[in-house]
Amino acid sequence: MSSLDPAIAARLKRNEAGLVPAVVQDATSRAVLMMGWMDDEALHRTLTTRRGTFWSRSRQEYWVKGETSGHTQHVREVRLDCDGDTLLVVVDQVGAACHTGATTCFDEDRLA
Repeated sequence: MSSLDPAIAARLKRNEAGLVPAVVQDATSRAVLMMGWMDDEALHRTLTTRRGTFWSRSRQEYWVKGETSGHTQHVREVRLDCDGDTLLVVVDQVGAACHTGATTCFDEDRLA
């Protein structure tokens, strides 16, 4: 059971798996760094530890950004969009944000 503030939990619109997309943005450059998934517990952990914590759909476990790579995220703020279905996590990123080693997960594959 999550310890997420019930007032915050009531505002979230989750997908069928109970997850909300979390877009991560660099606090200084404003670059979009990555996107991860959060459930209530991941959001609670992020808010209380100030470390980006996400739910891995493939591994079915929580992961903290930088726990193994050392490329950490210090969370400055978390915002909920107007529909309640997307989070914006503003961070101070240390090292690469993408698991490929790129600065952001959006450096490649420009479609237009």
